[in-house]
Amino acid sequence: MKIQGVIFDWAGTTIDYGCFSPVEAFISTFKSIGIELTFQEAREPMGMLKIDHTRALLEMPSVRERFYELFNRYPNEDDVKELYAKFEPTLFKTLKDYVVLNPYVKETVDKLKEMGIKIGSTTGYTKEMMDMILPVAKEKGYEPSCCIAADELGYGRPYPYMMYENARRLNIYPNKTIIKVGDTVVDMKEGVNAGAWAIGVILGSSELGLTYEEVQGMSKSELEVRMEKVRKKLYTAGADYVIDDMRGLISVIEDINKKLY
Repeated sequence: MKIQGVIFDWAGTTIDYGCFSPVEAFISTFKSIGIELTFQEAREPMGMLKIDHTRALLEMPSVRERFYELFNRYPNEDDVKELYAKFEPTLFKTLKDYVVLNPYVKETVDKLKEMGIKIGSTTGYTKEMMDMILPVAKEKGYEPSCCIAADELGYGRPYPYMMYENARRLNIYPNKTIIKVGDTVVDMKEGVNAGAWAIGVILGSSELGLTYEEVQGMSKSELEVRMEKVRKKLYTAGADYVIDDMRGLISVIEDINKKLY
């Protein structure tokens, strides 16, 4: 028995280094009603279905209190829907601009295919969003055999159903021969809940929240401190392994294969 499939996340894992597209769209959306989100607040629920992300933001005590100060009431489900209706078009305007492959993704995926490993994907984006992203990613050399969006099955992360659907469509069983690779806490929970191996990626992740240029320009000591913080957070969320970038994935698979043998 050995690893048969790898299910990748999208933004922050395979594309959109630092996962800035949804973050900036959420900040812009909330600003339109007078609430200034911090980058940390906007990122906290990252990886969820985007309407769930909107709901999670409005449930944050700090955001709820700011909402109350502005409107003399606490937010409700109608506010979630209203904000999400503003968020979607804001995101769509720039979504394609962020479809840039993260370092070592193409080389790693090509190697996985050479090894006979099937490639799938899950995402916090909706199917409509992925319909915009997939053709651009394909042009740049990345095309998973399966992509399940967060709104296709009724439940997004941390529920395991997108993982199960990847397994069904790719015909992979048992789940312990599947790896989930992602950059957020809910990615790790999705993998764990599906009974798969969960592998976290640090560089380019939403959890690290740095641009490529910021990473390159940062002192080695400061970067190591920030990376270690992300590493601990992903392990706490249930990661079996945490890698710096995609170059570490092949050796992790070799290690898992020894355990599965």
